[in-house]
Amino acid sequence: MKIRQLSIFIENKPGHLRRACRLLTDAGIDIETMALADTEQFGILRFIIKDWQRAKTIFENQGLVVRETELIAVMVEDRPGGLTDLLESIDKANLNIEYMYGYASRVAGKAVMFLRFNEPDEALKALNENNVVVVAIDEIFKSG
Repeated sequence: MKIRQLSIFIENKPGHLRRACRLLTDAGIDIETMALADTEQFGILRFIIKDWQRAKTIFENQGLVVRETELIAVMVEDRPGGLTDLLESIDKANLNIEYMYGYASRVAGKAVMFLRFNEPDEALKALNENNVVVVAIDEIFKSG
């Protein structure tokens, strides 16, 4: 199962991160998890939000550039080597990870990683074939 992620582009200046989060707060939208990557002038703020359609509309109405992408959430054994084992399965399937980030909560006692692949449908098929446990969106929002 694929998960929708919103990415917004913000200026790398004080207050811009808070402004984006404030828009969600004022709308009563909870952030499940997020990641921030930056360059010298701009940042990419990535959100996993249950009500992503409404959040996207709010950001766009405020003039923010928003991009919707698909991620795959997978379970990772929460132990030394758990991530390495996952990456070995991904390498075995010849998949390329564009980026990834961890999830602060656990599902079924295991860590969760969000992965962005250049070919998400192919990645999903290969992960399933390699017995990697893919986490459904309902499990993510239930655990948080």
